[in-house]
Amino acid sequence: MRTGSPTSDVLQPVAPARWGRRFERSVTAVPQHAAINRAFFFLLAFFVVYCSRPEEWVLPLRYVPVAKITAGGALLAFFAAAKRAERKLKDLPRESNYLLALIGYVVLGAFFSPVWKGGAFSHSIEFAKVYIVFLLIFLLVTDVQRLRRVILVQSVSVVLICAISVAKGHSMPRLQGVIGGMYSNPNDLAFAIVLTIPFCLAFLLSTKNFLWKLAWSAGLLITMVALFLTASRAGFIDLVISGAVWLWHFGIRGRRLYLIVLTAFLGTILMATAGKKLVQRFEAIEDADSGEGAHGSYEARKYLMKKAAAAIVEYPIFGIGVRNFTSYSGDWHEVHMAYLQIACEGGIPAVILYLLFFGAGFRNLRILRRRKDLPPDFKIYIGAVHSSLVGFVVGALFAPEAYQFYPYFAVAYTSAMVAMLKAPSEQAVPVTNRPQFSTRMNRYGSREYARPSVELPR
Repeated sequence: MRTGSPTSDVLQPVAPARWGRRFERSVTAVPQHAAINRAFFFLLAFFVVYCSRPEEWVLPLRYVPVAKITAGGALLAFFAAAKRAERKLKDLPRESNYLLALIGYVVLGAFFSPVWKGGAFSHSIEFAKVYIVFLLIFLLVTDVQRLRRVILVQSVSVVLICAISVAKGHSMPRLQGVIGGMYSNPNDLAFAIVLTIPFCLAFLLSTKNFLWKLAWSAGLLITMVALFLTASRAGFIDLVISGAVWLWHFGIRGRRLYLIVLTAFLGTILMATAGKKLVQRFEAIEDADSGEGAHGSYEARKYLMKKAAAAIVEYPIFGIGVRNFTSYSGDWHEVHMAYLQIACEGGIPAVILYLLFFGAGFRNLRILRRRKDLPPDFKIYIGAVHSSLVGFVVGALFAPEAYQFYPYFAVAYTSAMVAMLKAPSEQAVPVTNRPQFSTRMNRYGSREYARPSVELPR
C-alpha cells in the first residue's frame, strides 16, 4: 500500500492483460531459503551437463563425474533446507512411486540376470539418477519462473548440440558420431530434437521481445536442419505426429493459423535441401536392391524384435538385465522399440510400471487442460509438454529410448505444474463460474480482495 487508508485501492479493477502476471506472482511470492536456491542452481547445472554434454568439448571433464556431482549436490542442498521447502517428500505424486518402484525392480533384477549381472547392476544405478532429477524437479520447481528456467536450459542445450552437429558434421553421413554419448546415433539425436522442438516453439510464441523471437526462430531452424540431416525415418515420422499435436495447440486452439502455413512451407524447403538423404531412405523402403539397405534394416529389426519377444517369454519376471540385450541378441544391436526394450531387460512387471509412470503424465495433462481459467502463457507450456510426451509415445515405437531422460523430464514438468495449481498460494487463481477476485497483502499483514470490473479470460 502506497498512500491513503489500508484499503484505499481495494476496488481498483484488474485488467485481463495483467492476470497472467498476477498468477505468476501468486506462485512466486514465497521467499526461498538460500540452500533451496543452491539446490535449484545444482539442478540447472545437471540439466546443462546432461543436455549439452560439455565433457565432449572440455577434455578434463571427461574424467570427472559431473552429472553425479551436480545431481548429488542438488539433493544434498535440498535436504539441508528441507524444513524450509515449500513442498515436502510427503507431497510426492503417485508417478514418483511408479518410477521409484521401476528403478528398484530393475536394480533387484540385475542380481538375477542370466547374461551379465555386473553390467546390468551398473547400468541400473546409472539409470537411477533419473529419480533424483524427478524428485528435485517436483520439489524445487514451485513457480512458473523456475519452470521456464529448467525448460530453457534443456531447449538451449539441444539447440547448441544441433548447431555444433551441423557445423562440424554437415559433410558426414547422417551426423553419425559428430557428438558423443546419447547424441552419437542419428536416430537418438533426432529423438531428442523432436522432444525439444515444442519447448523452443513455446518460447518463441510466449516472448514479446523481437530479438528473442528472432533468436528462437533461428534456433528452431537449426534444430529442423539437424533433424533432416540425420535422415532418420523414425525421427521424421515422430516429427509429423508430434508436429500435428503442437500445431493443434499453438495453431488451431491458439488461433495462430499462420503457423500451419509456415510449417508446411519450411518443411517443403528443408525436405528439398537438407532432406535429400531422408527422401532417398524413404524411397529405398520399397526397393530391396537399393544401396540404402532399407530391406536389410527391416529384416534386422524384425529379427531383433523376435529375439526380444523370446527373451520376454524365457525371462518374464526379472528380464535379462538393463542394457544386456545387445549381448543377448548375438549381433550387438538394441531392439528398436522402447516398450520391448524395457520388457525384455526388466521383465513384465517393469514394463507395467513403465507404462503406469507415463500414463500418469498424461493424466496430469488432462487435469491441466481441463482448467479453463489459466493464463495464456501457462497454456502454451501445457501444450508444449503434451506435444513432447506424444512425440515420445510415438518415437518409442521405433527407437530404443527406454532409458533416455528427456521423456522423464516431461512427466516431472506435468507433476510440478499440477502441484502449482494445488498449492495454497494458488488463491489468486480464479475459479471458473465463481466471483473473480485478485489478492494482495497490505502493510498490516492482512489479505485484501479486489473484484475486477471486467470479465477475466477463460
